[in-house]
Amino acid sequence: MRRWWRRGLADPQPVAPLPGETDLSGALARNIEAVAKRRAEEWAAASGDVKLALWLGGMIGQMGFVYFHLALYGTWFLVNRGIIPWLPAFDPSLNLMGTVASVEAILLSTLILITQNHASANGDRRDDLNLQVSLLAEHEVTQLIKLNLAMAAKLGVEPEDTHEIADLQRDVAPEAVLDKIEGEERKTD
Repeated sequence: MRRWWRRGLADPQPVAPLPGETDLSGALARNIEAVAKRRAEEWAAASGDVKLALWLGGMIGQMGFVYFHLALYGTWFLVNRGIIPWLPAFDPSLNLMGTVASVEAILLSTLILITQNHASANGDRRDDLNLQVSLLAEHEVTQLIKLNLAMAAKLGVEPEDTHEIADLQRDVAPEAVLDKIEGEERKTD
C-alpha cells in the first residue's frame, strides 16, 4: 500500500534519459563515459616508454607469443641438431640459444613487472575511488536514516528495533574499522 500517496505526496517521477542515451540510466551512461575519457587521458599522458612496455606486455600475454617461441626455438633446435639438413647448423652446442633465451627471459620479466606495476597502480586508484564512494554512500545512508527517523517521529511511528537503528545512525570511522581488522588479523597470525 502506498502510504505516501494517502498523505498527499506526489508520485515520484522517473528521470527522463538525456537525448541520445541508450537503455542505461543517464547517470550510469555518464559514468561509463567519464571512466572511458579518464582512461584515454591517462593513456595520452603516459610516456612513450610506458606505452611501449604496456603494448609489449600485452603482446607477450597472448598465445601467439607462445606459438612464435615454440616455432623459433624448435626450429633453432632442429637446425642445429642436423634434423633439417638443408639449413646449416650455426649453434651446434646450443650455447647461443641458451644465452639468447636467458637474455630474452630477463627482458620479458622486466616487461611483465612494468605491466604489473602499472596494473597495480591502476588497481590502487580504483580501490581508493571505491573506498571514497563507499564512505560517501554510507554517510548518505546514515543521513537518510536520521531523516526517516525524524519523519517517523513527526508522524508518531515508533521503530521496532531501536538498538540497531541507533547503531546505524552513527557514521563509520574508517580508521576504527581498519584498526579492528588489523587487530583481528594479528590475532590469527
